[in-house]
Amino acid sequence: MSDTRIKSRPESVLEDPGARAVATLYAQSFLSAARQHGVADCQVELHAFVDDVLGKWPEFAEVLMSDSVGRDEKLGILDRVVAPRSSQFFVNFLQVLVRHGRLSMLPVIREVVVRLTEIESGKQRVRVRSARALTQTSRDEIRTSLRGRFGFDPILEESVDAGLLGGMVLQVGDTVFDSSLRSRLKSLRARLVEKAFNEIQSGRDRFSHPEGD
Repeated sequence: MSDTRIKSRPESVLEDPGARAVATLYAQSFLSAARQHGVADCQVELHAFVDDVLGKWPEFAEVLMSDSVGRDEKLGILDRVVAPRSSQFFVNFLQVLVRHGRLSMLPVIREVVVRLTEIESGKQRVRVRSARALTQTSRDEIRTSLRGRFGFDPILEESVDAGLLGGMVLQVGDTVFDSSLRSRLKSLRARLVEKAFNEIQSGRDRFSHPEGD
C-alpha cells in the first residue's frame, strides 16, 4: 500500500489549537488505557464506530452529537444500542466522552489516535503543496530528504496549488518549509523595496547635510 495520501476533504478541525489539545488528551488516554488493560484491537472498534456507525447512520450520529439531547439520554442510548455490540472498554470510553460533553469530538479524537500511532511506529504526516502534481521521482526525493533530515518515515499528504507558480511548500508538524516560486518572488520584491527605501533615505540624508555644512 502506498504511503501517499491525496487530500480530498476540507481542513480538519485539528487546525484549531484548542480542539487539537483536547483531542490529543483524550486520544492519549484512550491509547494508554488500552495498553494498560491489554486491549489490542481498540482501534478496530474506534474506526468501525466512526466509519460504519456514525458515518453510515447520520440520524443516529446527530442524536449522539446533539447538544439538545441530555447526558443521561445519551448514556441510555449507549447502554441499549452500543453496549451489546461493543467491548466494555470501548463503551466505557464513550461514556467518559458523554459525561464530559466531548462525544462530538470522537471523529477528531480518532484522527489524533491515528497520528499518534503513526508517530509511535516511526511515521509522520507531511503536507506537500506544489504548483503541479508530484511525479513519483519527486515523491521519492522528498521522502529520502525527510528521512535523512528528521529520521522518520514520511506519509505525504499532497495537494496542488497553482498559485505557488513553481516549487513547493512542506509542512512538518508546525514547521513550514516554503521553496515556492511565489515565496521567492515575494522575498525578492521585499528586498527591492527595502533597497529602494534605503536609497531614498540616503539621498535625503545627503540633501539634509550638504558637504561643507
